Amino acid sequence: MENQKPYNKIDSISEVKNSDSDSIEINEPSPVLNNDSKILEKEKKATDTNVEKPPIPKKPVKPPKLEDKPFDEFIINHLIPGLKSSIEKKGTLVYDIKLIEGTRPVVGGNCWMVFCELSEQRKFWLCFNKDLITSDKTILLAESNTDPSIVESFLIDEKKTTLPLLISRVLQRLNGQKWIGAN
Repeated sequence: MENQKPYNKIDSISEVKNSDSDSIEINEPSPVLNNDSKILEKEKKATDTNVEKPPIPKKPVKPPKLEDKPFDEFIINHLIPGLKSSIEKKGTLVYDIKLIEGTRPVVGGNCWMVFCELSEQRKFWLCFNKDLITSDKTILLAESNTDPSIVESFLIDEKKTTLPLLISRVLQRLNGQKWIGAN
């Protein structure tokens, strides 16, 4: 007992303070750990934001343009009905209109033709050199049950061929001939 220190209240308080400060030091993260945890937090946030984003909706698939359809389908289902109704709206009767493949009148050569017979024995042929609506085209006109007397290039300067363009230019040409409308 001689070597023992006498119990002192002050000494025990300082021991408690020292033990508290020791635990605080142990609990404090080191600067290296703190930086690493920030990096990990940033990575976690980045992955969280990727997960939270809804998937980007895909654009709806557009149906193909009329002009991109196969040649015969385009002519039979779109050009011929559109041309017939447009001519009849102008007051001219259409007796016959059809797609045929054969020898081009006057000039010769095999081609695809939209043949149309109108009232008063008037006829026209819209000829396509190939089975493509963008191919070279000619228009032939005939009156009074005769062979065609007019042969012209058709839509030679146009870069793009569309259904409304084809119809409007045929109407324009027939109107120039004074075959349709009130002339």
